Amino acid sequence: MFYSEELIEEVRNANDIVDVIGRYVSLKKTGSSYFGLCPFHNEKSPSFSVSRRKQMFYCFGCGEGGNVLTFLMKYENISFTEAMQSLADSAGIALPKQELTKEQKKAFDLKNRIIEINTEAAKFYYHKLVSDEGNVAKKYFSSRQLLPETVVKFGLGYAPKYGDSLYRYLKSKGYKDDELRHTLLFNYDEKNGVNDRFWNRVMFPIMDVNNRVIAFGGRVLGDGKPKYLNSPETKVFDKSRNLYGLNVARTSREEYMLICEGYMDVISLHQAGFNNAVAALGTAFNSRHAQMLKRYTKEVILTFDSDEAGKNAALRAIPYLRAAGFSVKVLDMKPYKDPDEFIKNLGVEEYKKRIENAKNFFIFQVEQEQKKYDMNDPQEKTNFHRKLAKMFMSFEDEMERENYIDSVCEKFDIPRDSLSTLVKRELLAYDGKPFDKVEEPVKKKNKKNDADVMVQRILLSYMLDDVNCFKKVSEVISPNDFSNEFYHKVAEAFWKQMENGKGNPASIMDQFTDEEEHSKVANLFAAPFPSDTPKDAIEKAINDAVIKLKKKSMDEALLKAGESNDMATMQKIINEQKELGKIYISL
Repeated sequence: MFYSEELIEEVRNANDIVDVIGRYVSLKKTGSSYFGLCPFHNEKSPSFSVSRRKQMFYCFGCGEGGNVLTFLMKYENISFTEAMQSLADSAGIALPKQELTKEQKKAFDLKNRIIEINTEAAKFYYHKLVSDEGNVAKKYFSSRQLLPETVVKFGLGYAPKYGDSLYRYLKSKGYKDDELRHTLLFNYDEKNGVNDRFWNRVMFPIMDVNNRVIAFGGRVLGDGKPKYLNSPETKVFDKSRNLYGLNVARTSREEYMLICEGYMDVISLHQAGFNNAVAALGTAFNSRHAQMLKRYTKEVILTFDSDEAGKNAALRAIPYLRAAGFSVKVLDMKPYKDPDEFIKNLGVEEYKKRIENAKNFFIFQVEQEQKKYDMNDPQEKTNFHRKLAKMFMSFEDEMERENYIDSVCEKFDIPRDSLSTLVKRELLAYDGKPFDKVEEPVKKKNKKNDADVMVQRILLSYMLDDVNCFKKVSEVISPNDFSNEFYHKVAEAFWKQMENGKGNPASIMDQFTDEEEHSKVANLFAAPFPSDTPKDAIEKAINDAVIKLKKKSMDEALLKAGESNDMATMQKIINEQKELGKIYISL
């Protein structure tokens, strides 16, 4: 941390967390907090909580949490310094120029060095392409009907057959092995030495939104495996946070984005004048990709391959896009497989017509679902209608749901009254909860650790809300009872704040630089009780938590005294344990 605590607090206080997060996430006030769908994992119902009073956020689904700085760093994938600058600019606060710490400078320099090496590698691949050595690659690009200016625009290249040509080139430029290792462009082997990861492949440099070369993709020439190979993730490359072609597409003046499957689809579309095309990088389209696109557009058209794999990929992508608030359509490319093939055969104008007539996402979903049933069989037809009724649970807005029922009934020749009756039954069964939201897997937690954290959370969160509760609990519990080093540090900071009159979880987070630690602090202060919890139930929970935490602290102290054979201390602790049952805190 190289900004003073006072300056960090000034910037945080000038940027209300509800206002900032509300620019990215649709929030609804519930009690004293605001709730919305978590932007860090897709979910069926809102579990992402934002507290104006605590100036912190916490997701009860995936465990992400922190203050306004943490949110911006995680959502925008930026550094602490960049988040501070962004929030300071919003508030009109001038930040002093500060020197980086040794660790920060080292990390900053490493990222820049990786990008520098990647840029040099891209130049090398391009040089090899335009040389006589690259004739085989030139023939490939020519067979795909790529124009010379397209090759230049995307910085395409060629990795020669010799397995260490890039390595020897970069070594001749003065780069050292401890730098080259971090790029993951090479395989280091004690027996076989160093070899290029990419060889005998046409190369596709992958750029971030700022046009920096962060990774590579390569397609093999010939029958080698794998057909496509991407760089592994590095300090500068996270495939779930980048989209191929977004560096160009983000400046497009179109009101929508075209999402396709691969490099060549993006390149072909751009060459045809569709500069708003992007693709995921060797991974399925996910919620983070959707959040990235949300910064640049509100409408997307899926132009995935027309085969079954492409249709399934579209079906998987739709819930992520819908959860992020996009208007979604699906483009039909039959009888051709992909955009590249379609444009070469039917031309640009016909592709524009297909865009204009792109199918509504829900109609596409219904069509794909209907194919699973034999519509000539009465039972199969009934099963389809029942599944269809469930699918309408994806619409939380009643008017939107009714409009879609109208459209589906008309298009699929289904009696309106019958389908409406089925939908109403589903609404009662699901209690209004969305049916078709994708939920990403959440890491499983250790049950014992969960219980320990819950005890501390009950105490810290309620004491934050009630100064009188803090005064009574602090007569029994002290920061020393929080035996874990991390929780002890949090408790010490909280005790100090409360003794001075007011707790501030967002400020406590400033003592930790790691995002995971911010989430742990947020977890500790996340409200443990629903707003309508009776006072006597809260009082019982507080007392149970005090006893459990104190008993655990005493048990650990007793064990420590036993190991050192301190009989006097052991007897003292045993006597104190007998008095635990007499403790009762009245709120």
